[in-house]
Amino acid sequence: MKTMGFTVIPPFQIGQYLGVLGIPGLTAWVGLNVITQLQANQEVFISAADGAVGLLAGQLAKLKGCRVVGSAGTDEKVRMLKEVYQFDEAFNYKTEKDLNSTLKRYFPSGFDVYFENVGGNTLEAALENIRRKGRIIACGMISQYNKEYKERDGVRNLMHVIGKSLKMEGFMVGDYRHMRDDFIKEVGKLLQQGRISYHMDILGRGIDEFTKAFVGLLGGKNIGKAVLLIDDGENHETLL
Repeated sequence: MKTMGFTVIPPFQIGQYLGVLGIPGLTAWVGLNVITQLQANQEVFISAADGAVGLLAGQLAKLKGCRVVGSAGTDEKVRMLKEVYQFDEAFNYKTEKDLNSTLKRYFPSGFDVYFENVGGNTLEAALENIRRKGRIIACGMISQYNKEYKERDGVRNLMHVIGKSLKMEGFMVGDYRHMRDDFIKEVGKLLQQGRISYHMDILGRGIDEFTKAFVGLLGGKNIGKAVLLIDDGENHETLL
């Protein structure tokens, strides 16, 4: 049957297509499978691991047979990463005084892949601890988004990209739309089998709470996909 450019999608819930099967999920999948070509038995560090991208990236890396450590902003999020989302270890970056020492504690011999979502001091610490010929997926730098240009944190040890022969690559997930069918097929099957989990966090209800929800997203209030719930007044709700 011809679909005239449209994709026939499996019957998952709309919330799943917003998160784990949507743009955040595709971002995680492309980062691991295309940008870094992750292999079994490698060690992976994921910053902002409690976000929609980080949660899936960690689970996919575990399914590939990797050791995965994630950072998050509360003790409860750390607990969930380990107990619900299969991370080997996790830590609260807000209570760690020295991220460089923290990463040395969790990765005594370094790690192979860094899934970068934060930037700033976290990126510096990662560059210190990543192994030679390691790979960095530059997905986001949320710690810098709300800062004026002159206030942004410079990365003082970027020379490690040369000295350690690192590969650091950024990407826009829209450039990989042509891979969406492969992504849906693989991750959708894992979701149906119960081998991965996802989480939606409703940060606001109604369009009047958009600003509140957006500020909550930038402030790390959410676990997984941040959602704004819209009611049209006729008991019909829409997720944004």
